[in-house]
Amino acid sequence: MDDNLNHEDLTPESAHLVKALMDPYRTPMYRDENESAAFDWAASKDFTVEVGQRQIHQYIKTWDLPPAWIYGLDYLGVTKEEFFTFYHYRARFSTPTAQRPIVGTASVYFAVNKVNPQTQPVDVHFVIESNRLVNRAGCVVFREKWLTDANTFISLSIFDSWASLP
Repeated sequence: MDDNLNHEDLTPESAHLVKALMDPYRTPMYRDENESAAFDWAASKDFTVEVGQRQIHQYIKTWDLPPAWIYGLDYLGVTKEEFFTFYHYRARFSTPTAQRPIVGTASVYFAVNKVNPQTQPVDVHFVIESNRLVNRAGCVVFREKWLTDANTFISLSIFDSWASLP
């Protein structure tokens, strides 16, 4: 399977992540050696698509979401820039119930960047569907409200499109 993606193939959220992650590197940037992340990501040399999936699953477990939220995680592909390689993942969350087994979903898009030197941990960022704020994984406390807001937005959009049907 060829998992290389062109920019045209990216979801708007994934394209936004790539742009946001590349912007800081266009100007000199220095990483604080004392910077600590709340989550231990794999070193770039040890990173694979499968390691990325496993670690994103582990990271999502740190969000302390109520058990009603279920999700599936998909690997979307890879984009390569001159000095960067971004691995894209999507976690789709929903809260199905017996009364409403099929409900809207809220997606969280992840971009994992293998960094140099190879002994450094990968750089992981995420964005919530319908939100433009790019979050650095491990540096922000995830809020359930972000999922409910995205889910409500998606549900309202679907309802509006159904309401306009003849």
